[in-house]
Amino acid sequence: MRKLLFLPLFFFTAIAHAQPFGDAKLGKIKSPSCVFCHGQTGEAVKPNYPNLNGQNAQYLYQAMLEYQQGKRTTAMAQMMSAQLRALNEQDLKDIAAFYANQQ
Repeated sequence: MRKLLFLPLFFFTAIAHAQPFGDAKLGKIKSPSCVFCHGQTGEAVKPNYPNLNGQNAQYLYQAMLEYQQGKRTTAMAQMMSAQLRALNEQDLKDIAAFYANQQ
């Protein structure tokens, strides 16, 4: 009987993890100001800017969230914070998904 109780929980957990992190198509639309430094597909336009293409979506999301919250204090932190100020958490997830999907 105990095994039957865990079975539905297992399937629910698998389905929850199978859903995408964010919507990459929406992320492309939401990231127009990102392209000036990080390029159209996440390949940086200057060597001192990081490439975002192919990075882990969760990492990108967390980095943007930390910039937004003032937890990152690198040389570009103030500029990044200003760029991300108007975006909500779903926007950040969508943008992260877009750049994570770029090759």
